[in-house]
Amino acid sequence: MAENGKNVSPGDPRYAEILEFLLQEAEFLDHGRFSEWLEMMTEDIHYRMPVRVNRGRSLKPDYTEKTEIFSENLASLQTRIKRLGTDFAWAESPPSRTRHLITNVRVHSTPNPLELEVMSYFLVYRNRTNSSGADILSGERKDLMRRVQDQWRLASRTILLDQVVVGSRNLSIFF
Repeated sequence: MAENGKNVSPGDPRYAEILEFLLQEAEFLDHGRFSEWLEMMTEDIHYRMPVRVNRGRSLKPDYTEKTEIFSENLASLQTRIKRLGTDFAWAESPPSRTRHLITNVRVHSTPNPLELEVMSYFLVYRNRTNSSGADILSGERKDLMRRVQDQWRLASRTILLDQVVVGSRNLSIFF
């Protein structure tokens, strides 16, 4: 994702629209409203998490394009969400309780006036048992937002975890 587009300032109405989108998305995810979350996607959504790697300071990027923890499209996201309603979603039994905190939102224009690049940081808290143990995952999201029928929709998301080694037993949640 190129960061060479012009910054969209917080005073720009598009910035407020994108921020509202991200806050609504976090609410849907934290309250298990996954069908409504899916409606926020474009039909050609690409939702991925590349593997993070340790490299020298001067070597960028510090993730690999060759291996991904997951790479999803709309059909695979729909399948994952449908599975949550069955007896076979063992990774989510009991269901995760999550809290998505989204910050450091930066919005950039693109050559296409119907698309914006959005970078944000996230902190996701997750607990799913009766114990005090919890997963805390942090990182950066690189999104491509597209205006479709007068609404912003997520067209692409690359999730970059800060962790190289993920301590969670599974990554069955959405970011």
